[in-house]
Amino acid sequence: MHCFLRLVAVMIAISHAAAAERNFDFGKFKPDETPAEWRPFVVGGGVPGEWKIVQDEVTPLLAPLSANAPKVTRQAVVAQLSTDTTDERFPILMFDGESYGDFKLTTKFKLVSGAREQIAGLAFRIQDERNFYVVRLSALNKNIRFYKFVQGLRGQPVGPDIKIERGVWHELTVECEANRIQILLDGNKAMPMLSDGSFIAGKFGFFTKSDSVAYFSDVRITYKPLVSLAESLVADAMKNYPRLLGLRIFGTTPANPELRVLASNNASELSQAATLTERSVFRDNQAYYGKEKDRALVTMPLHDRNGEVIGVAKFALTTFKGETERNAAGRVRPIVTEMEQKVAASRSLAE
Repeated sequence: MHCFLRLVAVMIAISHAAAAERNFDFGKFKPDETPAEWRPFVVGGGVPGEWKIVQDEVTPLLAPLSANAPKVTRQAVVAQLSTDTTDERFPILMFDGESYGDFKLTTKFKLVSGAREQIAGLAFRIQDERNFYVVRLSALNKNIRFYKFVQGLRGQPVGPDIKIERGVWHELTVECEANRIQILLDGNKAMPMLSDGSFIAGKFGFFTKSDSVAYFSDVRITYKPLVSLAESLVADAMKNYPRLLGLRIFGTTPANPELRVLASNNASELSQAATLTERSVFRDNQAYYGKEKDRALVTMPLHDRNGEVIGVAKFALTTFKGETERNAAGRVRPIVTEMEQKVAASRSLAE
């Protein structure tokens, strides 16, 4: 999870990424099994949740075309079935695939039963099992609440009283843009716009409490794909410095400790292994100057806030007669300074 925290800390949602959409189909999974790519965990005490695929009648997403059309359809949904009554027990089923920064996430949920609690909702911008946001609804207490978990401790809840019927499907929507969070219930604003910048990106999952039995279905998300720090550094430099002919950033990842191209203005160069030059710059913390036809090549180490080398930037520049290594290094040094300011709080370029 610590690697994931570093991963999320450097992921940046940028506007030049086109919006994407994903729908989650639980019908492809076997009944009585936890869906693949989803991982359960529990916050607080008690046993983990019992998350399984079950069949239930759900209101169709689209209105029936005629009065005689069925008003519900039977389909596969995700159910939390454990009835452990431990009070401060929060079973979560997290989608363990992509992370999301700016997004609109919608799911249907139904509160089925619970003697101690009847609570269901969404956890989002999950950093790890101890740090995330939550919006949840209670049929017993008749309210909606938003709060965040920080290091496993639940923060002060906010939100109004609101009637939530048990045994009825409701639609819950969470919209996040930067530090702004909007929550809708059945298509209507459930509370005023929230503002919190603690978590800028993360994963999402279904949330329940104590012995709440709840169903979830029809999950869809529209989002701006996250771009790695290395990719955003290349994009910004190529945009802001038009005299650059090319830029590659080399680095490592937890899964691949070998130095390779993490980002480039030329997509065909991605994942290429570093040459002896880049490996030497990374190892020795020394810049390198070279020439290739009509261009100068300057390879510079990139440092974190502690001065440690975390990557290598290789610049291709237009050159001129009489240009020296010192001239070329001076031309790229301001770009490197800007880059290092952006990586000052991180030790990863890859995610």
